[in-house]
Amino acid sequence: MGFLSALNVGAASINWYVPKPEYSIARNWNERILEGIRMDTPHPPGQARNLFSFSVCMYDAWAAFDTNAVGFVYREKHTAPDLAAARREAISYAMYRMMLERHAFSRTATNQADANPAFMTALGYDPSNVSRDPSTPAGIGNRIYDAVSAWFLEDGSRQTAGTPFPMANPPVAYPDYPPGHPRRYVFANPLMNPFLPGIDDGTNNTVVDVNKWQRLIVAGSIDQNGFPQNPVQGYLGAQWLWVRAFSLGRTDENRPWIDPGPPPFLGTATDAQFKENLVAVIRASSELSPDDGVMVDISPATIGGNTLGANDGHGYDTNPITGKPYVANPVLRGDFTRALAEFWADGPSSETPPGHWNAIANHVSDDLTTYRIGGVGPEVDRLEWDVKLYFSLNAAVFDAGCAAWSIKRYYNAWRPLSAIRYCGGKGQSSDPTLPSYHTNGLPLVPGLIELVTQDTVNSGHHAGLIPGKIAVFSWPGQPQFPVDQTSGVKWIHAEDWMPYQKKTFVTPGFPGYVSGHSTFSRAAAEVMTGFTGSPWFPGGLGSYTITYLVHEAGPTQPVTLQWATYYDAADQVGLSRIWGGIHPPVDDLAGRHVGAQVGQTAWALVQKYFDGTVSAMEINVASRPLTDGQVELRFNAVRGLHYQIHTAAKLEGPYVAGDSSLALETSLVSTNAPTESQKFFRVTSSLKP
Repeated sequence: MGFLSALNVGAASINWYVPKPEYSIARNWNERILEGIRMDTPHPPGQARNLFSFSVCMYDAWAAFDTNAVGFVYREKHTAPDLAAARREAISYAMYRMMLERHAFSRTATNQADANPAFMTALGYDPSNVSRDPSTPAGIGNRIYDAVSAWFLEDGSRQTAGTPFPMANPPVAYPDYPPGHPRRYVFANPLMNPFLPGIDDGTNNTVVDVNKWQRLIVAGSIDQNGFPQNPVQGYLGAQWLWVRAFSLGRTDENRPWIDPGPPPFLGTATDAQFKENLVAVIRASSELSPDDGVMVDISPATIGGNTLGANDGHGYDTNPITGKPYVANPVLRGDFTRALAEFWADGPSSETPPGHWNAIANHVSDDLTTYRIGGVGPEVDRLEWDVKLYFSLNAAVFDAGCAAWSIKRYYNAWRPLSAIRYCGGKGQSSDPTLPSYHTNGLPLVPGLIELVTQDTVNSGHHAGLIPGKIAVFSWPGQPQFPVDQTSGVKWIHAEDWMPYQKKTFVTPGFPGYVSGHSTFSRAAAEVMTGFTGSPWFPGGLGSYTITYLVHEAGPTQPVTLQWATYYDAADQVGLSRIWGGIHPPVDDLAGRHVGAQVGQTAWALVQKYFDGTVSAMEINVASRPLTDGQVELRFNAVRGLHYQIHTAAKLEGPYVAGDSSLALETSLVSTNAPTESQKFFRVTSSLKP
């Protein structure tokens, strides 16, 4: 199975995606979504939010014509003489309105504004139809958009700081809180220019706290989709700690949705682990050249089958679908590592990881012959399959963005670029009797991290380096002419270490821990496994062949990445970020754990919407007396449902119902002042007030 195709954003004229009649209406809109992402400045959690918003529009429009399924936001029920046609039309109008809203903030808003009406026209619908008449499919679709837009407008993402759409001169979406606001992010470290030498010398690239993230200043900065950026990094998604999730719950809004605990920090009880992670990143960097001749088998016969949060798998004896052994896939290690790092950077078509997993899901669906949700039950048509798949998958990747970015903000942790340069600039921490000893230095590892001496310089081993400094055997940075040149790996000063990235990008503009790629991907893998009813790619093998690289010339031969399961693919996503120099292993492994919990939680909840039992979920009520004589009542809830507290003086009743309240979080609290000597409570939920 191969997948994904590129869009040339820089072309003078763009060949827009044209709806395909063989696709479901949901699949056609999803392709249009991915096309829009490829033409925008990458914002992984923001794009995950867009994907989920779009998926809610499609699912709620489908569910509006189903007797059992419950919509996530829109709950009205409708009938139509031609059910399939009504669903296509309602989905299209809901999607069209939402795209108009979200694309107004796109980097290519003008082009997108032209493309969206053309897309609607190609589908056979009138873009100017703004009716909200619930007796027509178009009116239903527009009403669904109204409801979904309102739900997301105040979700904490600061899409427009609460301003309804449409608006004149739309602002830049997702800004940080304004100066002086207690939630505004404050940078702990001065800027780093990665192309200037010097660490902690008071002039260049000074680090105040190496355990905290350090932003960059990169002249000529260009994002992954080719758009010029502000040379000075901001913090992408600084406010995401407070974005309202789909299925995740917490009791403290200022803590992560899922807390894996802190990463290792230099100069603390986890100092050794901190340095081990730096060594692992440097070692990965030393494997970015095919010139060493090292061959590796990257087939599922040798790679895959890891336990969660580890890289302990050794592949599979046989393909469980075909019953035959997997065929060996030998490649040069340096080709594999470079191809892997670039492929998963944020998708070969720059869809960001959430969009990348949508593309994978589409091609998995194309390779299936029957469609049974969860792998069991009755066969469904392709529209129902697609609508429910997008809702499930994008609920999980949206929650993954919320979970990962809440951890990033809470721990504000370091990236390898600053940490390796800082420690390497301090010296070596292995031997107090050798020169350049410092407790915060890098550990010496023969052949990988070494002390430069006059003898090693004279011998040519560390040719051109300065005695007394620490050298690392690594990729030295992008060559001047990357189309034709490769940089290979060589000995460089540790304080000049570079990740395997383009010199116009270098490192993302937000803290490292945990890896968003790992979190997104494991969450997606959990949903793909649950939704299809199998962890295995169709036929037991997913693949993609890479014939060219962007960061430098190569690969020397085409590299075909292969995965037996969705989990194997997700694990390779995390590993790719280590070879890419973006994350250390701790970011990856913790992200996998978080992503697993996210994906399982989201998948469990979406099934309740599918079968209509979401409003019948068990409500656990707990009470406790407060010091002021009141009673606090706390109970679990589902966002978007309405809850009523009923009270009685006797257990058997009668119970008096209080006001209905809309749940915006998964834990609701109410305080009461009892007027009787005893009071009994019960809580009910409903889909409507």
